[in-house]
Amino acid sequence: MVIYHNPLPEIETVLNCALRSPFEWIYIVDNSCNDSLRILEHRSPKIRYIHNLNTGYIAHNIAIREAMALGAKYHAVLNPDISFEPETINELIHYMEAHEDVGWVMPKVIYPDGRLQYLCKLLPTPADLILRRFFPKSWFPKSQKRFEMRFLDYDTEVDVPYLSGCFMFLRTEVLCKTGLFDEQFFMYAEDIDLSRRMHAMSRTVYYPAVSIVHAHEGASYKNRRMLYVHIRNIVLYFNKWGWFFDRERRRANKAVLKRFDH
Repeated sequence: MVIYHNPLPEIETVLNCALRSPFEWIYIVDNSCNDSLRILEHRSPKIRYIHNLNTGYIAHNIAIREAMALGAKYHAVLNPDISFEPETINELIHYMEAHEDVGWVMPKVIYPDGRLQYLCKLLPTPADLILRRFFPKSWFPKSQKRFEMRFLDYDTEVDVPYLSGCFMFLRTEVLCKTGLFDEQFFMYAEDIDLSRRMHAMSRTVYYPAVSIVHAHEGASYKNRRMLYVHIRNIVLYFNKWGWFFDRERRRANKAVLKRFDH
């Protein structure tokens, strides 16, 4: 996981979940101004603490490269604001072992109060992200429901072109082919970019047989600096893939919508 001055109780929650799971190594990449949280590495010999200059979410690449060098078959990218049951990782490993064409699997994600988070999405158009960020969802309900694929049965396994980065269970063999997080992105668009690259090369699957809890703070809605970061990285994303003429986006989204006759 990547942290940045996160409250210690929050980190301990997800860390305890990870320690109860069959991870061989647990990487904590700390982008904070100091390494006061280095004390966490004393919790277990599994923990690898890395203090890092603040490079944003893509600091996950540091941990992924180390995991690859050690021959890891799978790698989990965890947000510090999540929690999950001990059997969750075993279930995802079993799923990946049974489906070798899957490069990325995401479980069902719920809020702490039990509400579902609609994190299966189409590849976004500029309008999708502008409307979502700056206008109430009630103003454009059909557009938002389509983008969030609310026409799905969220209790059914399905291939999705854009999965959330809050919890990513990845096959490292596929990552070797697609490349890691694009390091031009600080945060907010890196999961879209990686998701579409992996979706083009392997299956990227929503698997609701297991679930995690995600607090989802939404920092860019509360902090002007993070709003600037959000906007900047969305601009970088569309500069990379195309604002209005994105053939791959059109193809991937059309395939999903056709599958569900939507």
